[in-house]
Amino acid sequence: MSADILLFQSDVVPVGKDQIQHVEIARDIAEAFNRHYGDTFKLPRYHVDENTAVIPGLDGRKMSKSYNNTIPLFESAEELKKLIFKIKTDSTPPNEPKDPDRSNLYLLYKEFAAPDQIEAFRSRLLSGISWGEAKEELFQVMNDFLEEPRRKYNALMAEPQQIDAILAEGAKKARALAAPFLEKVKTKIGRFK
Repeated sequence: MSADILLFQSDVVPVGKDQIQHVEIARDIAEAFNRHYGDTFKLPRYHVDENTAVIPGLDGRKMSKSYNNTIPLFESAEELKKLIFKIKTDSTPPNEPKDPDRSNLYLLYKEFAAPDQIEAFRSRLLSGISWGEAKEELFQVMNDFLEEPRRKYNALMAEPQQIDAILAEGAKKARALAAPFLEKVKTKIGRFK
C-alpha cells in the first residue's frame, strides 16, 4: 500500500478509520527517504470521511472478510436475500418500536436507499415493524440498487478478454506515470549513476 501511495505521488489518501496507520507508514517511509536522499516523495495525508459509517456484517460486527460476515455485492438476488435474512437482530417483539440508530438493518439500508426511503424506513422501525419485514425491505432496496452493477459484473465475467484489455490499458497508464518517477528514485539511491 505504501508503494502505491508513494509511487503515484498521492497528496491525500481517502481511507477508513482502520487504515489510517497505512498512510502514516507511507508518510514515515517518505520522510525517511527525503531526509536521506533529498526531497523526492510527497508526504501523503489521510482523509477519513466522518459521514462514512462502519458497515455492519451479518453478525453485527464490522463487515470483514476475516470475520466471514460479508455480503458479496454481486451475489444473485436469491443468495442476497438468504444472506440478508441471516443478519442478527435483537429480540424486540414484532410490533414494538425499534431504535434505528442501533439497528444493523437500518445502517445497511442507509447505504443503498434514497433519503425519502431512509426516512420512511426509519419511521417504520420507530412505529414497530417486524424484523422479518425490515429484512425484506432491506433486501428490496439493496437488490434494486445492485441490479445494474450485478448485470455489468456478470457481463464482464462472461468476457474475460475484455477484463484483460481493461487491466492492460490501466497498467499502461500507470506505468507511464510511475516509470519516470521510479527512475528518478533509483537515480537518487545510486542505481543509475
